[in-house]
Amino acid sequence: MKSFLLALQFLTIIPVRINRIYFREKKIGQSMIYFPVVGLLLGLVLSGINYLLSHLSSAQLSIDIILIILLVIFTGGIHLDGLSDTFDAILSRKDRDEMLKIMRDSHAGVMGILSIISVILLKISLLYSIDARLKIVSLILMCALSRWSLVFSVFLFPYARQEGKAKIFTENINSRIFILATLLTLFMAMAAWKIKGLLIFLTIALCAYIFGRFINKKIDGITGDTLGATNELIELIILLSVCALQRTGIWII
Repeated sequence: MKSFLLALQFLTIIPVRINRIYFREKKIGQSMIYFPVVGLLLGLVLSGINYLLSHLSSAQLSIDIILIILLVIFTGGIHLDGLSDTFDAILSRKDRDEMLKIMRDSHAGVMGILSIISVILLKISLLYSIDARLKIVSLILMCALSRWSLVFSVFLFPYARQEGKAKIFTENINSRIFILATLLTLFMAMAAWKIKGLLIFLTIALCAYIFGRFINKKIDGITGDTLGATNELIELIILLSVCALQRTGIWII
């Protein structure tokens, strides 16, 4: 239970009071098992809000905008901040050390701001394109699987800095944590959308691996910022995947 609360504290703005004794490195590592569960909780909350607003208004576009804004608020915008810093750095064409410095800069550059605007607009557009019957499935998959992609990246790639907030995760993850998080996520994906959920899971695993390899070649590892970027891009890919399965008529039972 304490590990879940730690995950909730790391990934959301929900006020959680935890005794300092539970902030041991081992406990923080174990909290990654519950990253997908926190994502599931976010997806369920957004689904409930979608259900409520759908009965109060017929303006689906406005509802979808509200849902994406609320997701940003619930997570404190930490993933979008990472996305901005990552794109500022990667597109700067600087060397590794300079890119790491750019990620630490508190000021957002043009490319970072454009990346945030682009991702938010694409999310709204894709969510609006999804059939109402699949809205709940989409929100759950988007939030749960994207949080698993963080565990996946932490497990596969080293940390790029000598010190940093996310380093404690890369140092304390192990095969058991990764396998448990993966099994939980697989169960959620298939419970939400059966074989189609599995297809989306495999898709985002491949995309997270490709993006992680790209980042690893650039800066010799990952950082908290690149993890935030991973989360945002994977959310986008999940919505895109749902749209693709929906529009191509692939309805696998």
